Order: sequence, then C-alpha cells, then structure tokens
Amino acid sequence: MGHNDPPSSVPSQGPNPPFGGAEPSPRPPDSGHTPVPDEVTVAPDSSPAWQATKSTGKAGRNLPMAIGVGLGLGGLVLGSLLVYREIFLVVVAAALAVAIWELSTGMRKANVRVPVWTLVGCGVGMLALTWIAGPDMLVVGLGLTIAVLVVWRLADGATGYHIDVPASALVALYVPFLGAFAVLLLAPDDGHLRIIATLAVVVLSDTGGYVAGVLAGRHPMAPKISPKKSWEGLGGSVFASAVGGALLLFFMFDVAWWLGAAFGVTLAVVATLGDLTESLIKRDLGIKDMSNLIPGHGGLMDRLDSILFVLPVAYAWLVYLVPGPS
Repeated sequence: MGHNDPPSSVPSQGPNPPFGGAEPSPRPPDSGHTPVPDEVTVAPDSSPAWQATKSTGKAGRNLPMAIGVGLGLGGLVLGSLLVYREIFLVVVAAALAVAIWELSTGMRKANVRVPVWTLVGCGVGMLALTWIAGPDMLVVGLGLTIAVLVVWRLADGATGYHIDVPASALVALYVPFLGAFAVLLLAPDDGHLRIIATLAVVVLSDTGGYVAGVLAGRHPMAPKISPKKSWEGLGGSVFASAVGGALLLFFMFDVAWWLGAAFGVTLAVVATLGDLTESLIKRDLGIKDMSNLIPGHGGLMDRLDSILFVLPVAYAWLVYLVPGPS
C-alpha cells in the first residue's frame, strides 16, 4: 500500500474521465508509447501540483488526509465483514471494478487499448464463480476471460494486437484474478477473521515501513522504480508485520507465535513487491497516480497494489496453518 512512496518524477495526470466512459478510440498510426526514462527528473517549479507534492513531507504523502481516508476505508471494510459477509463481497467487487477502470485508463493514456467494461464484467463473473464453486472455478474464470479478450480484439485487425491483448490479460490477472483470493479467504466460517488478519498485517507493513523510512531511510532499495523506498523502510515493514502476525494468529487461531511471525514476514515482503510492481507500471505509463479518486492516496489501485499481491499468499498460508471446511 505504498509506504515511503515519493512524489513521482513524472507530472501528475489530470482528472480522469467518468467511470464507464466509452471504449478507447482506435490507435493512431504512430501508436506505441515511450517509457519514462529511469533518470528523468522534474525540476521544482511553482505549479500547484508541485507545491502540493512538496508540502506532503519526506515520504510524499499528505499524512493527515491519508490517515483520515484510510480510517474511513478501513471502517467500510470492517463494517461490511462484521455485519453481513455478502456485503463485503459487494465491496470487493466494486473496489476491483474501480481498480480495473483506473489501470485501463492509465494504459489508454499510452495508446494501449483495454476494454474497460468487458474486463469489469469478466472480473465480477470471476468473483461470482469463485464464491459459488471455489478455487477450481477461479482458474476457469480466468481462462474464459482470456478467451473473451482474444476474441474481443479480432474485429479490429492486426495493428496493435500483440500489445492490446497481453495488456488486457495483465489487467485481468493483476486485478480480478488476484482479488478473487479475498473471496477464497472469506469462504470458511471464520473467513472474516482471515480477512481481518491479512489486512491488519498489510496495514502494519505499510505503517512500519513508512515510519522507519521517514526516520532512518538512507539506502534506496529500488531507486530506478521507487526512489524513496529504502531498505530501512523494508526492515520496519518486516518487523511490524512479524510482531503483528505473531499476535494476530496466536489470539485469533491459536497458531504458534513463530509461525505467525513467518506469516507476517512473508506478507511484508510480498506487499513490498506489490508496491514496486505498481510503481514500475506507472513509471512505464508515465503517470504519477492511477487516478485522483481518493484524497491523500491517489487512486484506489494505489491502495490495492500490495493487497492484491498479498491475498493469494495469505490464502495459502492460512489453508496450511488453519485448515477448515470451506
């Protein structure tokens, strides 16, 4: 979820089109995009976007705004889990639909054609199949989605086919396929606890990394992808997640503390890889945030990046540590 992420070296994108806008127009003859060079930087200026970014501090966030919005989103998720689990499924479906729109919009800015509504429909179908029939149907749903994407693009001819279909498949794999593991986590009788434990560890990873990065960050971990993400920040993430994982799994599921700590460490590392992956995609597309939808956070995809990577790993861990009927 983006700890220590700096202001990007590329200018912030403007407001996005309304959700569910028209499919992208045909690619112009000079299609293709130029990736953002690793060494590109933007000189400080007096523009409002630069000043807003500059005022957020070392880690590149408007911290009070980020905390307030984060608490609101956390309350929505927690409330839906505790009141009625089917409400949580609706929340997941809506979040993934928005994330698909954001990622597809970012790709369209680079002249890559991605079918937003087709992917939203296939993604919701993938979640429904997973909830009804389990992990086997999740794989079937992904296969059907890829087949739909291949057929969708046939009518427009060969130009750009080798770019558009793999890019659309990446969106399908990255967002609804990984997101559907939240449905698998929720399926057992104690599924709400599995979701809470997983998200709590991700929040601890983000918080620990942010604090350690701001206070002690000296050695960049991936300067060409996310310049302010530091090895010290990763250490803070791992420590906070290990402690949180040990406590959460011990008190929630009676799992040995050292196994809970291993759970937390694994999720911290995977969450960091999720952050870096989304940062790499944004740098390639030449955008700062996936959208401006969430004040203090950027886009929803900027909050889901680490969670999406963590979900299948948490599912595998908890199946092993806390086996139970689905």
